[in-house]
Formats: sequence, structure tokens, C-alpha cells
Amino acid sequence: MKPTLILAALCIGTPAFAQITPIAEPPPQQQRRAPRQQSQAPAPQRYNGAGMQALPLPGAARPLTLAEAESMLVERNLLVVAAQRGVDAARAQRLVASSRPPMQLSAGSMVGEFNELRSGALYGARFHAPTNNVNLGLTVIVETGGKRELRTRFADENIAVAEAQVLDALRGQVFQLRQAFIAALGARANLEVALGNRGSLDRTEALLRRQLQDGALPEGDLLRFQASRVPFEADVSSAAQAYAAAVAQVAATLAMDAAAVAPPATSSRDPLRVALPSVAIDVRGRFDSLPDPGVSRGELGDAVQNRPDVVVAARQASAAGANTSLAESQRWRDVTVNGGWDRTRLSQDLPNSTQQIYASNQFSLNLSVPLFTSQITRGNIGVAQSQQAQSAAQAQNALLQARADFATAWSTFEQARALLRLYTGGALSRAEQAYRSTEQAYSAGGRNLLDVLDALRTLNATRVAANNARAAYLTALAQLEFATGVTGLSPRL
Repeated sequence: MKPTLILAALCIGTPAFAQITPIAEPPPQQQRRAPRQQSQAPAPQRYNGAGMQALPLPGAARPLTLAEAESMLVERNLLVVAAQRGVDAARAQRLVASSRPPMQLSAGSMVGEFNELRSGALYGARFHAPTNNVNLGLTVIVETGGKRELRTRFADENIAVAEAQVLDALRGQVFQLRQAFIAALGARANLEVALGNRGSLDRTEALLRRQLQDGALPEGDLLRFQASRVPFEADVSSAAQAYAAAVAQVAATLAMDAAAVAPPATSSRDPLRVALPSVAIDVRGRFDSLPDPGVSRGELGDAVQNRPDVVVAARQASAAGANTSLAESQRWRDVTVNGGWDRTRLSQDLPNSTQQIYASNQFSLNLSVPLFTSQITRGNIGVAQSQQAQSAAQAQNALLQARADFATAWSTFEQARALLRLYTGGALSRAEQAYRSTEQAYSAGGRNLLDVLDALRTLNATRVAANNARAAYLTALAQLEFATGVTGLSPRL
């Protein structure tokens, strides 16, 4: 009975994720553990698709789903917020561009005077109050060539560029969030595998201790078993570290402080047992969701031209064209109109006339036109035309780069899908069959317990590889959406 009891303890709590078919959760009265045969491998637990169960993490980690994270990203992500402020700035610039050149009002006064005789002598020096001498002026710039309309058009083009930049920033940050979130789900799945192994080994070790106390087991067997547990604890440590790193990246994308958590308390009762780290958030999601894009390669390739960064480059080229038209309008020279009024209170010691003059009022009107501006205008037009050609080349390069990104993303998707089919189509089942074979040989006395543990390690390595393949497939879908700009390709986890 010893091999059967040990195997039963080892098999209870065998990690999930051996199968990914979601099934409905049965009613409580139907949740019965089926009896296991002596030589059968444990029936793997089936993921019910309702979300991952809570991990035994220290502290109070906040549960977070991908849908919640994406909602938070729009409001919290600093790069998206900065891009949104760029739209506000562009709209403010339009108010400036659509305004006419401001008029200028000037006012002044003569504060003092003196008289000069023909002999060169001076007399009658006096100071004047502002009411004695006043001059007012108004300067108006009359634009020609439709410059205000062209400036407004250029500002509208810049608003369109800023809006597309917001979409591009959101596209990039959502992809970064999904990439980090899927990596965290994969690390979480691997951590569950490692914790499941630990639970199985704990039960097996407890059974061996009882047999040792009853005299049915030599102490050397227990020591060998304890020594064989070290690699499993190392698996827990590496899986926990990978999960903590992935969760920290998710928190950084959401502008959360990943370090604002209390460190875990190390267990003093079992110094050889690896303690789990404290994390700010605990990601939740359906890791078994493996949808197909549902769109052909040709349709996705045609949609690349609508990718936000490609649209940004195209709108920048359009804005550069509007800037060239604005520069060409400088061929039409603006006219500056100056109007003024001067009032001077005359001195009463001037030579007398038949009619005493008290004050003099003068009105003036001046027109000014800039001269010799042809070279400056041609130079500005040349700069604008060069910038327009540069923007057009950059727009074409952006489209070609987007096509290259799509080709790479599609190839990655196909390879990830093929690798996932390899694991779900036979690799996992073969690893389970190998474990059953080792179990049967152990039950018959042809293998020892360490051989069973080696087979369990091989099975778990296959399960971890399958988890990584699932994560790679989900990431490939997210990358395909990022590369094409087509929403709905990334799965709803």
C-alpha cells in the first residue's frame, strides 16, 4: 500500500492548465471527487473560465482585470494625458491664427518747449501739462493674399495631427499594457503550477513522516525526498519573481506606484520554504481565451494605411502643404495704415494776428509697404516646399514601415499559433502519458519515488511551456492589432 498512498498524496492538487477547454461550473451537490485507480495518473483540474482564483499572496493586492486596466489607462497614463494636452494647445493656436493682426493705439504729449531767436538766443522755456499737448495714433495692418484664411487652414491641419497623435499614443500604450498584462497572466499561471507542486509535495512529505513514525519507512527515503524538493522550491521562487516583475510593469503603465507595498514577512517556521512577494495588484483573467482573428491577411494588410501613426504622418504632410501655401501668400505685401491726431495749445506770446489762435489740431494718415522682400519671400517658400517634400517622404516611409510591422506581426502570429497547436494537440497528452507510465512502473516496484518526481518535473515543464505558448499567442494577437490598427483582434481576457 505504500506506493499507492504516496502517489495519492503526490497527485492530489496536481497543477491545473493541463487542459484549456472551459466548462460550466457544476452545482455544489455535484462537486464530488472521483475515486482514483491505483495505477492512474491524476485527472487534471479543468479551468472553468470564470477567472483565476486568488493566490496566497501576502498583503492586500488589488484584483485587476484587463478591461478595468484599459479603462484606467485612458485617464491615468501620462503619455496619453500629455498627447491630449497637445490637442488643447493646437486648438488654442487656432484661436491665434484665425485672428486679425491687432491694431495698435498710441498716445503721447509734448512735455516742454523753448523758443529760439534768429541770433541763436533762447528764451521762453516752459513745461506743458498733458492737457496742453496731446497726440493720438492708430496703426492697422491690412493683410493681403488671404493670409488669415491660410493661417487658419494650417492651424486646422495641426489640430488634426494632434488628434491623430492622441490615438497613436493610446494605441502604443494599450499595446504595452496588454503585453504586460498577458505576460503577468502567463507568469501567474506558471506560479499556480509551482504552487500546486508545492501543495502536492507537502502532502506527500506529511505521509512519509507518518510512515517513518510508524516504522514503515526508513529515514533515508524521507531525506532523499526532502532533498528532491529543492528544485520545486526554486520553481516557486522563479515563478513568483517573474509574476512580481510583470505586475510591476502593469502598474507602471497605469501610473501606479508598484513599490508602495509592504514587504512579505519571512516565515521562521520553515526557513527552506520560499515566501511569496508582496505585489500592488493581482491580475485576473481568462487565460484559456484563445480566439482566432476572424479576418484574412489581405484585409488586415489593406487596413494598415489607417493605422494612427500612418495617419499622423499623412496629416503632417497635409499640414506642410498648407504651410507652403501660407509662405507663398507672402508674395502679397501687407499695407500698414497709420492715422493720427495732434493737438497743441499755442503759446500766447507769439506774434499777434487779427484773430487770436488758442490751439492747433492736426490729422495725419500714412501708408507703409515693406520693400525689397522678394529674396526673403523666396527663401521662406523654399524652406516650406522642402519641409513639405520631407513630410511626404516621411509619410511614405511610415506606410512602408507599417506594412513591414504587419508582415512581422502576421508571421509571429502564425508561428505562435502553430506552437500552441503543438502543445495543445499532443505534447501535453504525451507528457501526461509518460507520467502515468512512470507511476505504473513505481506501483509495480520497477521505479522509485525519485523517478516519479523526475517525471512530474518533466510534466510541469511541459505545462509551463504550454502556458508560455498561450501567452505568446495572446501577445501575438495584441501585436497584430497594434501593427494594423484594427481593433477587436486582441482577446478579451
